[in-house]
Amino acid sequence: RIQASGGLSDADIEKMVKDAEANADADKKRREVVEARNQAEALAHSAEKSLKDYGDKVSADDRKAIEDAIADLKSALEGEDVEAINAKSQALAEASMKLGQAMYEASQSEAAEADAKADAAKDDDVVDADFEEIDDNDKKSA
Repeated sequence: RIQASGGLSDADIEKMVKDAEANADADKKRREVVEARNQAEALAHSAEKSLKDYGDKVSADDRKAIEDAIADLKSALEGEDVEAINAKSQALAEASMKLGQAMYEASQSEAAEADAKADAAKDDDVVDADFEEIDDNDKKSA
């Protein structure tokens, strides 16, 4: 009969299974905290970048609301409360909608200006002229 000499005993295996079951809830909560923090940090970074790039396109009140929401989210990230992090993330997402709308409007107006310039450039190349078709045979006989 072949038997592994370095394996775990049944008692060790049973103990490990019980430990895993006992820590399953703690592991799940920790995973939720980590995932919420990762999403919140990404949202805060994105909002800061967008505010830096397009902050002049929104009103001062909207800009202040977004900055406050970012600060609130960062303070929530210092703790481990998943519900607080998610609530502050939601508040920042809602405040950032105005920034997203301003970015969209800015891109639309830039596209319209580019189209207008392209149309103007096309008009400059148009030449209106009268022409007369000359047949090569007519030249030789003349």
